[in-house]
This record gives sequence, structure tokens and C-alpha cells, in this order.
Amino acid sequence: MEAVCDGEEPEVVTQACLLSEFSEKGEARALINSLPDIHHDPVSREATIEKFVVIMDRYQEQPHLLDPHLEWMLNILLEMIRNEKSPPLMVHLCFKFLYIISKVRGYKIFMQLFPHEVSDVLPVLDLLCRQDPKDTETWETRYILLLWLSMTCLIPFDLSRLDGHLSTDPGLNRESIMDRILAVAKSFLRVSDKSRDAASVLVSKFVTRPDVKLKRLGDFLDWCLTTISQTSEITMEGTVTLDGALQSLAQLFKHGKRDDFLQYAPTVLQCLNQKRIAESNQATLRKLGVKVVQRLGLTFLKPRLAKWRYQRGSRSLAVNLAQSSVTGSVEATKTDLESVSQEEDYDIPEDVENIIEQLLVGLKDKETIVRWSSAKGIGRVTGRLPKQLADEVVESVLECFSFQETDNAWHGGCLAFAELGRRGLLLPSRLSDVVPLIIRALTYDEKRGACSLGSNVRDAACYVCWAFARAYEPSELKPYVNQIASALVIATVFDRNITCRKAASVNILSPQGTFPHGIDIVTAADYFTVGNVNNCYLTISVYIAGFEEYTKSLIDHLVHMKVNHWDGVIRELATKALHNLTAQAPEYMANTVLPQLLPMATGMDLHRRHGAILACAEITHALYEIATQKNRDPVIAFLHPDLVFSCLFFSVCGLIEKLSLSKMPFKDDPVITGWQWLIDDSLKNLHLFSSGARRGIQDSALSALAALCRQYYQVEPGVANVEMQDQLVSQYLSALMSPEVLTRCGCALALGSLPPFMIRGKLQKILPGLQAACKVVQKAESQTEARRDAATAMSQVCVAVGVCAQGSPDRVLCEGNIRPVYEALLGCMNDYSMDSRGDVGAWVRAAAMSSLMDVTLLVVASAPELLSSDLVQRMMCCLVQQAAEKIDRYRAHAGTVFLRLLHSTDPAVPHVPHREELLSIFPPETGNSLNWNAASQAFPHITQLLRLHQYQYHTLLGLTVSVGGLTESTVGCITSSQPLKHSSPSVATLFSLERLKVYFAKNRNLTFIKVSVPLLKMVDQILANGCFDHPFCVELLALCKEEIKKSKDVQKLLSCVAVFCGMVQFKGDVRQKVLVQLLMLLCHPFPVVSPLALVLCPRFNSDSIVSLGESDIATVRTHRNQLCDWLGLPRPILVTKVTHLGN
Repeated sequence: MEAVCDGEEPEVVTQACLLSEFSEKGEARALINSLPDIHHDPVSREATIEKFVVIMDRYQEQPHLLDPHLEWMLNILLEMIRNEKSPPLMVHLCFKFLYIISKVRGYKIFMQLFPHEVSDVLPVLDLLCRQDPKDTETWETRYILLLWLSMTCLIPFDLSRLDGHLSTDPGLNRESIMDRILAVAKSFLRVSDKSRDAASVLVSKFVTRPDVKLKRLGDFLDWCLTTISQTSEITMEGTVTLDGALQSLAQLFKHGKRDDFLQYAPTVLQCLNQKRIAESNQATLRKLGVKVVQRLGLTFLKPRLAKWRYQRGSRSLAVNLAQSSVTGSVEATKTDLESVSQEEDYDIPEDVENIIEQLLVGLKDKETIVRWSSAKGIGRVTGRLPKQLADEVVESVLECFSFQETDNAWHGGCLAFAELGRRGLLLPSRLSDVVPLIIRALTYDEKRGACSLGSNVRDAACYVCWAFARAYEPSELKPYVNQIASALVIATVFDRNITCRKAASVNILSPQGTFPHGIDIVTAADYFTVGNVNNCYLTISVYIAGFEEYTKSLIDHLVHMKVNHWDGVIRELATKALHNLTAQAPEYMANTVLPQLLPMATGMDLHRRHGAILACAEITHALYEIATQKNRDPVIAFLHPDLVFSCLFFSVCGLIEKLSLSKMPFKDDPVITGWQWLIDDSLKNLHLFSSGARRGIQDSALSALAALCRQYYQVEPGVANVEMQDQLVSQYLSALMSPEVLTRCGCALALGSLPPFMIRGKLQKILPGLQAACKVVQKAESQTEARRDAATAMSQVCVAVGVCAQGSPDRVLCEGNIRPVYEALLGCMNDYSMDSRGDVGAWVRAAAMSSLMDVTLLVVASAPELLSSDLVQRMMCCLVQQAAEKIDRYRAHAGTVFLRLLHSTDPAVPHVPHREELLSIFPPETGNSLNWNAASQAFPHITQLLRLHQYQYHTLLGLTVSVGGLTESTVGCITSSQPLKHSSPSVATLFSLERLKVYFAKNRNLTFIKVSVPLLKMVDQILANGCFDHPFCVELLALCKEEIKKSKDVQKLLSCVAVFCGMVQFKGDVRQKVLVQLLMLLCHPFPVVSPLALVLCPRFNSDSIVSLGESDIATVRTHRNQLCDWLGLPRPILVTKVTHLGN
């Protein structure tokens, strides 16, 4: 914005999408010429069509560029169609291409290029008659043929000449050409595809021929009216039929001569009134009804140009410039209408009143297409009325803007005024009534449920401004230009809808230089800049408010319309905008705006109260900043204290923060106790708020707490009020033991947000309390969020107090208290808690990683000697383990922290194991570009750490969790890595017996509850790759047996089954023992029979396997014993439980 305001080029250069010519003509010609070769191949045919559609769609907004090339494309395709050797499939394909071209260029232009010789009538008609109207694959063929037939009907010869001796030879039963075409048109007016639209065009061209209208016009209109009267819209077929009949009527009355149709107009109007089309449930039928009604109105009224209409200058640019150079302004001129024989006071048919009434009702329709058609009808019909009647129409349109009307009526009224103004039918004398309504429409916003209505009204109001600017002389709009300018500027920067903001921005320069500071404003708030709502509220509005014409109007709009907006985002943006705008009018803010906001802060409307309180906070803080800059007393410079006290009881945390930052003179005042209570109550009762609001309330309360402590709890700079220090620290530490998890979260973060002077002297109480809150307590409810926030708060406390190697453990991070901090954070790195939400322990691990990075970089910068080699080694190993995580975002977070510590050079982190090898694997330039979110990039680097002794265990543990996860792509990336891809002695070394024992032993721990099953799955993967030898598997079998002993975890049982099956590959005792275990599991009470049977029962067919799975345990045991005999294995013996009864 600064660059724009200073006249510099903006950083973002908008690339225009304008085309200069049909540059793909060669490719288009090649595609068309390839049709004979590819039409039989469905794949090639679809690909060719898609390519042609992509080419043509580029010219949707500039279709005129195709005009020089339409003829040759049409000729090539018609030549293929006319070729008798062309198969039907190719003919249909050619018509599909013709439709694609007509869709882009528009059928009105494209159909004029069709050949329309006499010789074309019968071939086109015969080909059309051979089409199947029910074939959904060839509707493009029927559509183009109907358009082609519409052009051939324009031949200037009587169609009876094409019938030959039909009329004179009574022995012939053939239909005449005229009847055939009418029959075809009627049949296609009933179809449900786009051919219906082309059939209505055919009717308008054919029935209005001189020879046809004499013989068939009355009959065809009777057919249409009969169809309308007898058809019900309840069914889809009825709706389609009504659509076709109404379309044909609209086209006929549009293209036909008034003298020919005037006699039928009353009958048609009566039929429509009886049918009550306006009450139909189908928007398309209501739209067509409006179209027919307005065409009937134009038929009733004589074609005339109203002498009373307003005309702006000459349509010649040269004449306007000549007059401008002489007079300095262009005077309104009047077109010479003497040649038009018309009377001002001629009789108006009574039916016109009915028609205008229907059009006015259409302005209030619930569908936009109906309102838009009604508005155009109002403009067309009013242009043929006398001045007095036209003014009555304007008066009726004004009634649409009552607040008793819905947004539909407001939208329709705006469209009608735009049409009337554009046609010069809204006289300048009416602008005093219309302009205030349009200005209200520019800010129209009506809440409806959880959303609001009115964006279409505001957009239409912008269209009215556009139309007025081009319809009236600047002198006519001069009395209203400031009002319109302010309203448009407000819509440009403060409208919630991006479409409305852009629509308003393009109107800023419309009133031909009369817009105050229009050039400057449109430079800063152009069409593309206003796309970002934050930029509009916080930057552009400040620039525009620099012009005094707009300052107060912008502020007043925010106060009255946006501070109480239903959308919370808009309310917050509005309050921030008021903060930024305060510098433009500080006196107005203090003396006018704040007194208006304070009663709003005590109102019943929650939205209004919330916005008003935030606005008070932002304005108060802004006034303090302004007063500080001017070296004036920050309290009495602008505000009287009574204004603030009146709303303290209703304040929120945001207000407390801003008032504290504003250094209000409330030290030792009882109100501070109320503020502190409100903050504490918010933090301790977060569970009472909705999940969506908790984070915002918590952050606001923490910010308020920090600001409050800095301003009111310091006896002198850096020295805390001992009483308040003891009170706050003790209550927050005791709340860490609360059974409510969100209370723990809020109070833990509260300890972390305390200023340094509030922590010093209490550090030996705060750190142990947070460390205890980080620990996992068995057989307790899930406190995952509390552990996460405690880990975060611990680093915040350490960063706040700083580091001093020989300092006091109660005041700074030093040799006496650093190890417990690292122990607690490293313990959090092993949190693998699970609940219904999934791996919630990942939240704790992520917070611990961030905290370790912050604390380590802090210690390294001040006292690196405090970091012992064992702490650094454990930290780096834990980070490596997390960098092998299967969840992308946590893996990326761990990788980022790991590389930040590894690449830290000013100063470097001491005692990093294998630093040189790590830098060779993760060089600084590669590390910065490495995408940790992509498993295919991350794991090839991670698996290289298996070569480094001190990282082997944790790397393998992290990979184990990932390989045993559910993400197939992650598993594939790991198992395809070189160390795990082929049989290798190193793998057996990595998976040594001692390591597996450690894994399974740690699995008994709650924090490792999710490692057991992934470990078994990984062992299965390695067995499948043939990486283990025979002796190792003997001990592996024993470990697996011990792991599933008395287990009721189905996933663990199935994973062990998979490992057992993988161990069947080894011969000798291992295979015998594995088979015994599998046979024993056949009779397990859990449903794991089917997969086992598939492996063990090659003699059984699938039906036997299914029957085995559905059998009872005794039957399964019988089959199991039979398998033991076949395999030469001892039958398992069922051990009977012995119960000892006491005396």
C-alpha cells in the first residue's frame, strides 16, 4: 500500500488475459481434419473433443476473435457431413464440433453462416426427421440441424413451390413442407434437451414468414395456448412442454410484426392469467412468463421514442469533444423526434396496467433470473408510456425499497432503476427520491439465521451507480456525488463480500472527475487490491480516511454497521480498523465515538456488546499511543475517567489488556481486583466455553494477564508486588492439580506468561510444579493437553528469567535447576498416549521439541557449559526418533528442530554426537531444502542414521512406529530404503536380541503403549525381506510367545500371527515350534481362524475354510488335532484350571 501511495510500482504485477487473435487456428484445423481417422476409436474421439473444447473455451470472453475463422471451420465440417460415405458416428461428431463453436460464438452469429439455398431445405429437413429425439448422445446434431433449418426458412420463395404437384394431385398423401416443418418444430418443443431452445428459434423464423403466418399463425398460437392450458407443471414432462410453448410465444412476439400479433395479444394474456404462471414453482417457467408478458406489453403499445426521456449529449465522440472545447461542458441535447409520428396523449389499452402489475410483482420474485427479466421488461414498457404514467411506474418501483420488503424486492428495485436510468426514463427530478434509497442499498445487510442476506442487493446498487454515471450529466449528479462517493468508498473497503467490494471499486471514477480524490483512491483501492479483506480494513481504509471528506463517514459506518455485525471476524476487523483510524480523528473518537460505544457495551445484544467492548479497548489504546507521541498526559488527553469506569463491569480480557497497555491510573484501585478475578475465572473455566471459542478466550486472557502484571503489579521497575506474586503463583500452581484438564492448561500457560519480575524468587516452586504436570500418571484420566501446555510453559518461564551459570536457582536457569528441566522435557518426548482422538501424545512430543529448542538455544547463547554431553546426546537421539515419525507434520517439526540445533553456529550446540557425519548427511544447503513432509525425501536421509552407533536405537524405534503404521506410502518409503531393502548382517545386528528385549520390556510402560504392535509389524516386514538368520529367530519366537501371553489385544495377536507365518521359512526346530504356536492359536477364542487357515490348510478349499471359521470351538479343536497328525506334531493338551476353595 505504501508503494502505491508513494507513486511507486506495486510488487505484484497483474498479467492481462487479453488475446489478440485466434492463435490456435492451426491446431484447430488439424483436429477437425483428423475426425475421419479417429471417429471410430472412443479414446481418441474423447481426447480430440477435449482438446477442441479447451481451445475454444479460451475465447469465451473474446468470441469475436473467431469471426474470421468461422467460415472455414464450418465449411470443412459441413463437407464431411454432406459426404454420403461418412458413417453416422462421424456425422454426429462433426455436429458436436459445430455445437462447441456455436456455444462459444453464440448461435445468433454462428447460424447466419449456414448455407441457406433452396436446395438445402429438403436435405436438412429430411436429416432432422431421421433423428431420434430420445437419443441422449446426439442432441448436438438435432440442435445444429434446427438452427440450420431456421436459416433455410428465410428463403424468399413461397414454400408451396417446393411441394411440386402435392396440392394438385389428390392421390398423393405426402405432407407439405410447411406442415412438416411445423410438425418437427412442435415435436422438438417437447424434448428435454437444448434442442427445445433451437426449436423456439425455428418457430420465430418460420411462423413469421409471410406465407406461413397467413395460413398457420392462428393455428400455431391456438396449439400453444391449448398446450399451456392443458399441461400440468407437476410432472417433469409437463414442465418441459410448458417451457417449449412459452419460449415459442416469447420468440414470436419478439420477432413478429406488431400488426400481425396485436389481435392475438389479449387472448394470450388471458390464457397466461388463467394459468397463473407467476405462481409456478419452476423459476424457468416464471422467467419465461415474464418474458411473454413484457412482449405482450410492447405489442399493445405503439413503437415510439418518448419525447420526455432524458438524453445526455450526443452519441458522437467528436461532437461531444467539440462542444466540450467551446463551452467546457456538454449540454443535454434532445434527439430530433419530429420524424416519429407519435402523440403524447394516446389511448393506453387497459391490459397494459395488468402487464405492468405483473412485471412489478416479478421484481420481488425469489429468483434472480426472474427479477432481472422483470427489470428489463419495466424499462422496455416504460419507454413507450406517456410521462405521467411512466412516473407512476417509478413511484411503484420506489415502493420496493420499504424495510417491510425482503431483500428480493430491494434487489429487483435496484435492477429496475438501473434499467430506467440507463434508458433515460428516470428523470433528474426523481434523483432526490432515488439516490438516498440506493445509498441505503449499498449497505443493505439483513441477518437470517447463521448468515446474512443482501450481497446481491449491494452488488445491484453498485450497478445502479454505474448506470447513473453514464446516463446523467455531472451537473445533474453534483448535489449527490459526495453521498454516492462516501457510500461507494465504504462498500469498497468495508463490504464483507469480495464481489461487492470489487463492484464498488470500479465505480469510484464513474462520475467523470466529480468523485472527490477519485484518482488517488482508485489507485490505492483498485479492482485487485480490494480482494483481501484484511488489507481493505487495516490499510486501504487508513489511506482513504486521510481525505477529510471520508474520515467521519468511514468511522461512523464501522461504529453503526460493523461493530455489531453478526460475523465475529468482521467485528474484530472493524475494531482493529477503528484503532488505525483513531490517528485521523482523535478528538472525534474521544468525544463522539466512545460515548456512543459505551451504551452499546451494556446492551442486551451479545454481538453489539462484544464489538463495542473490543472497539473501546482498541480506541483507548490508540488514544494512549497518540498522547504518548505528543508527550501529553495519556489519561486526560482525550478521555475522562468516568467514561471508562462506566463499562468496566462489562469488560472482557481484550479491554483489560488495552487499558493496561494504555497505562490507565488504576494502580491500587479496587477495580484491578475485579480485572484479576475476570482473568482467573476465564482461565479456570475454559471447559464451559465452546471448543471453537476456547483458544481465543485463553489467548486473550493470557495477554491481559501479562499486561496487567507489568502495569499494576510492579512496586518499582523490575520489583514485584510480593503479595500479588505469592497469590498468583500459589493459585496457579495449585490449579495444576485440578481434575479439569482445561483448567490445568490455562493455569500452566498463565505461569508461562508471567513477566520475569513475577517469576524471580518463585522459580523453585514454578519449575517443579510444571515438571510434575508433564508426567504421565497411570490409571488417571487423559491429561494430554495439560502436559502439552506445561511443556510449553516451562520453556516460556526459562526464556523469561534467562540463564546464569552461577546464579540463584530461585531466580534464573542455572546449574542447580537445568537438569530437571531437560529431564522433564525429554520425558515428554516419550509420550505415546492414545485415546479416541488417536495419537494425542504427539501434541506433547511436539510441544517438548519446541521447548527443547528454545531452552537449548537460550543456554548455548549464555552459558553453554551447563549442557552436559549426556543431555545433548539424549536430546538429539529423541529428535531423531521423532524425525522418523509417520505423521507428516510431526516428522517435519522434529526434522526442523533437529536441523536448527545441528546447524546452529553462533554459537554451536556442544557435545552433538557424530556431528561431522550428521553434517555430511544433512549439509546446511540440503537441510534447508529438504521437505520433511514428504516421506520419499525424509526417510532416505533418516535411514542413513542407522550407521551411526549412538543414533541406531532411537532411529530404529522411530522407524518401527512408522513401518507399523497405517500409511502405506510411508511404509513403502522406509522398507525400500537401502539399509532395510536387502538381506544384510547389519539388520540382524540392529535387531539384536538385547534390543528386542528392551523394546518389549518398555512396552509394558504406559508411555510406550503403541510401540508393541508396530514393532511386530516391522519384524514381519524384515522377515519378508529375508534379513534374519536361523539362530536369531529361535529367541525371537520366545519373545513373541511371551508378548502375547494372556493378551486380549486382537491387533497384537494378529501381528504375532504374521510374524509366526514369516518364521515358517526357517527349517528345523524353529519351524516345528512355530507351527505348534499357530495350531494352538487356531483354537483361540478370538476370531483369528480364517487367516490362519489360509496359511495352514492348503488341503482345504475355500468352503472348508469358511465352514471352519463358523464352527464351534470343539469342532475346530478336532480339525486342529487332525492337522497336527498330518504335520507330525504333538497335539496340544488343554490345561484344566484348578480352583482351590477355602474353608
